[in-house]
Amino acid sequence: MNSFNMYISLIFLVKVIFIILAIIHIYDKIKGQTNTPKDKNVVFWKDRMEFIFIIMMSLLLIYLFNPRYNKPIVLDYETKLLLFLFGFILIITAKWKIFVKESALFQKIQHSLN
Repeated sequence: MNSFNMYISLIFLVKVIFIILAIIHIYDKIKGQTNTPKDKNVVFWKDRMEFIFIIMMSLLLIYLFNPRYNKPIVLDYETKLLLFLFGFILIITAKWKIFVKESALFQKIQHSLN
């Protein structure tokens, strides 16, 4: 297994850990146990895994699309899937409140609804 495939596998591992932690946190929310030390620890590590995933995916993009290298870009299934998921995560985790508050269009819509 070459280093690129190992890196992709590591990214998948980080994502799986993030998903498991997110499921545990949702379960704790449903059970009403959100202020427990266990849940705080789960949220702490879930946030760290998300940050590590974003950094690793950003490094992958830098590696794949570096203009200094004239190598063909090989996107296997796993890499395409990771880039697809990365796009969704960026959309979901975007700070939408900032966009909605500052957008003139949304301000006009809000004023017309009031």
